[in-house]
Amino acid sequence: MSLPHSLPGHVGVYGGGRMGAGIAHAFLAAGTAVTVVEYDDAAAGAARERVVRSLEKAASKGLLDLDDAAGRLTTTADADALAACTLVVEAVPEDVALKASVLTRVEKAAPDALLASNTSSLSISELAALLTRPEAFVGLHFFNPVPASDLVEIVVGSATAPDVVGRAQDLVAGLGKTAITVKDAPGFASSRLGVALAMEAIRMVEEGVASAADIDTAMTLGYRHPTGPLRTTDIVGLDVRLAIAEHLAATLGPRFEPPALLREMVAAGKLGRKSGEGFYSW
Repeated sequence: MSLPHSLPGHVGVYGGGRMGAGIAHAFLAAGTAVTVVEYDDAAAGAARERVVRSLEKAASKGLLDLDDAAGRLTTTADADALAACTLVVEAVPEDVALKASVLTRVEKAAPDALLASNTSSLSISELAALLTRPEAFVGLHFFNPVPASDLVEIVVGSATAPDVVGRAQDLVAGLGKTAITVKDAPGFASSRLGVALAMEAIRMVEEGVASAADIDTAMTLGYRHPTGPLRTTDIVGLDVRLAIAEHLAATLGPRFEPPALLREMVAAGKLGRKSGEGFYSW
């Protein structure tokens, strides 16, 4: 399979959860070799199973050759395996300390690679300040589910070099996706708008204005959103939405303060699709 000129031949993904597996799938489908790194061998094995299951679904629809794509996938617990990568995307949970630890480890393992974070809300500039090559670091915010999503949000930090932004735009195009380019700011563009809508929808449920289904229908039929804000919250994960809202409230003010209902649901383990129950049953 020939690669688009804009795509690197070998991509690393640090973190093989839902988002990391989806990012790996997207690059494998485009023809690159992909190395996924996890924190131990068991997690690496689970990451491989996750990616292969996703590839199998695409292969069943005739979208790719399973043997070819899976044959270009490596999963490991050894970060040094990223040495041959020209792009590494960090895709671990939204925790500053964890991301900082991973990014500094990746930079040592792949000193010449373009580094990217899949963060949906954390400051690219603050993460870059911990690196020896902050100019080679950029945000690549993919959307869930990655294989089916058309959008990637490129987040430009204060130190990100212009040629790195251009390379990021080219590789997104090489994946067959559309890029938007935004300045590093709390919540960027997508999370800031998405969370604002979701928090207001949750307040409406909390106040008994309407049911979750009716609020979502108002947005899907009235405003032509493909998915309503509450179903989207279930898909993203209520815990993820809560963490982003707390970050935005701390940086942008009380208009992003999470409703009590959201905190209660997360505390009760109602996290949405991944737990089987959120605003909907899954």
